Amino acid sequence: MDVLIRPARATEAEILTDLALRSKSHWGYDAEFLEACRDELTVGASEVARRRALVADRDGHILGFTTLEGEPPVGVLGMMFVEPRTIGRGIGRLLFESTLAAGRDLGFTRLTIDADPNAEPFYRAMGAVRTGEVPSGSIAGRVLPRLVVTIQG
Repeated sequence: MDVLIRPARATEAEILTDLALRSKSHWGYDAEFLEACRDELTVGASEVARRRALVADRDGHILGFTTLEGEPPVGVLGMMFVEPRTIGRGIGRLLFESTLAAGRDLGFTRLTIDADPNAEPFYRAMGAVRTGEVPSGSIAGRVLPRLVVTIQG
């Protein structure tokens, strides 16, 4: 599979937002839940560069994306979403590893991840460690697992 990891373009912000919502819906969340998450899952054109968005691109089609936020040495894997039809095919691993490499190049030593509960097993398989829980930014009363991954130098 020839997948290029590259910086996202501001003109792709709407594509990233749509992908985030499709990816979130993969876990069976209903329309009301997804609408409650819409603001948090929206990527604005002016945010793409600041949030250091990376995309997995195959033949001009975006199969997933991440954001690497904050300032070194401790940052945040703010968003990570994969096209539902490609989940389980290595896109997530490729994006995660590429984001860690980009973080290392920028001087990050650790990233926090406030994960969807369904994504926690993936992050743990990638070496992240659960450190606690945080309140959801979208759904009152919902908590999310907080994980941390150390970036090896």
